[in-house]
Amino acid sequence: MTVILVLGALLLLLFLGVPIAFALGGLGLAMLILGGFSPLMAPQGLYSLADNFVLLAVPLFLLMSNILLKGGVGRDLFAAVQSWVGHWPGGLAVATIFSCGIFAAISGSSVATAATIGTVAIPEMEQRGYRRRFILGLLAAGGTLGILIPPSIPMIVYGVITEESIGALFLAGIGPGLLLIALFVGFSILYAWLGPDYTPSPRAGWEERRRASIRALPTLALAALIVGGLYAGAFTPTEAAAVGFGGALVLTGLVLRTITWEKLREAVQDSMKTTVTILLILAGAKIFGKAITLYRIPQDISSAIVATFDTAGPFLLAVGAVLLVMGLVLEALSMLLIMVPVLYPSLAALGIDPIWFGILFVILIECALITPPVGLNLYVVQAVGRARMGEVASGVWPFIIMMLATVFAIYFAPDIALYIPFRL
Repeated sequence: MTVILVLGALLLLLFLGVPIAFALGGLGLAMLILGGFSPLMAPQGLYSLADNFVLLAVPLFLLMSNILLKGGVGRDLFAAVQSWVGHWPGGLAVATIFSCGIFAAISGSSVATAATIGTVAIPEMEQRGYRRRFILGLLAAGGTLGILIPPSIPMIVYGVITEESIGALFLAGIGPGLLLIALFVGFSILYAWLGPDYTPSPRAGWEERRRASIRALPTLALAALIVGGLYAGAFTPTEAAAVGFGGALVLTGLVLRTITWEKLREAVQDSMKTTVTILLILAGAKIFGKAITLYRIPQDISSAIVATFDTAGPFLLAVGAVLLVMGLVLEALSMLLIMVPVLYPSLAALGIDPIWFGILFVILIECALITPPVGLNLYVVQAVGRARMGEVASGVWPFIIMMLATVFAIYFAPDIALYIPFRL
């Protein structure tokens, strides 16, 4: 009964339009007081959250991605990839996906990936006759690679909540990320072969490829430095974020000379706003998590889950169905903060690897980023492409199906996620 009342109160607050941070924090504080617990637990929880070295990675990764966005790095990256694969069937779409994947390996932000690549790719693809709904759906889905391919801000948050290794989570995201890129690329080529709507691009000359590649080489080097440093254990995720931030300043300020003081100020302001939003939500979730733990709600739900599901398969199907429904009304980070503290205690009893589950969870909340009416990437692509929401929403469904196919592939072949962090 307590579980139903708490979930009902939370959903009521959310439907009334209360921001997720204040809904979680306010409800958690009320539960502490009504349960006879000391309300001082709330500020103590906030202090323990603020005194967290790992969370420094969030503003640093955001600063890096916003500086690269304002510095126009996406244009150089897209031009280089296009010069090599633009003549393939569906070449511009393939170049868009590859560019999203590479930028995702730098930024860790879905929104920054969709906005950066979208500003360049949309006009190019429209000129080649691609249907707008395909273009918009492709970019919305390609942007989601920003939270799967390391570094990833949701993976950092998942690691903080569960106290699992963020480095292992980052490495576990590489295999599924590459699989998703392969599926998107295959679909784009098939779309071009079967549809007469696009005009093939001419093959770029070697001189054009050389110039474009040289221009994009520093960006590729920064991506290789971040991912390679994490893989080799040269630095922690937080140190990787600091290196990436410094590298972004050097790249846009000294190498490419595309960042101005005005653009830098805008990048810092945008990063500050997003950081404050994320940290407020985390603070509210911390108080809520403390309250539901004292009420033994996660333990009760875990016991009910174990009693209901005796194997991992039905449990994961139920989790996936719940997340897909929640994704219609909640954004990705909110789902992560609400669901993970409740589900995590059940994983050990069902024999589910928490790193593997984290990757599955991230892919499922990727779907939330592109499902209407709340999908954040839909709004980003809508703004960049000056499109109607219906155009964007109608173009994402093939990509949602491919994401769900990736979930099933990882379920039946766990090594897609676990081979790199634990067996390589």
